[in-house]
Amino acid sequence: MEIYRRVRTDMNIEKFKPAIVYTIYIASTPEKVWQALTSAEFSRKYFSGNAVEVDLRVGGAYIVRTPDGALHISGEVIECDPPRKLTVTFNVNWPALVEKLGPTLVTWEIEQAGDGVKLTLVQSHERPISDDILSGGRAGWPAILSSLKSMLETGNAMVIPMQPPERMLAALKALGIGTP
Repeated sequence: MEIYRRVRTDMNIEKFKPAIVYTIYIASTPEKVWQALTSAEFSRKYFSGNAVEVDLRVGGAYIVRTPDGALHISGEVIECDPPRKLTVTFNVNWPALVEKLGPTLVTWEIEQAGDGVKLTLVQSHERPISDDILSGGRAGWPAILSSLKSMLETGNAMVIPMQPPERMLAALKALGIGTP
């Protein structure tokens, strides 16, 4: 059996510390969860119309486009072990964000758990990030993961209105980071 796991070795991910961790259980298979996380067509259904485009190889592009096709998130695949683990840089396309806060790593770990799947999302940073700024991910990730779970289990995504928290926007503005 060929091993598909590949890890980018020129980026020191040991410096990144988890800031947000969520675990959910989904009545599905690892392969279907993997497809949901890596398919533009599937992601549009549960990710508020956003399309995930990923080149599933270390160094490959990771892109999220808004429903109108604009670039929302850009990054690169750091680790790819289908259908068990995907780690990407996850950089929101707001002016000066990465320069001021550093890159963000997002890891999805997919494990068989009885009749279902245990999906763990970890958002990590190489430097401390304030709770005000992290409030965006802490509000957004549960909504995205809940909609993903609903989509996989029932065929219907949840419609959960999402807006960046005001405290996050104020903290970014205070740092000179522009937002839409």
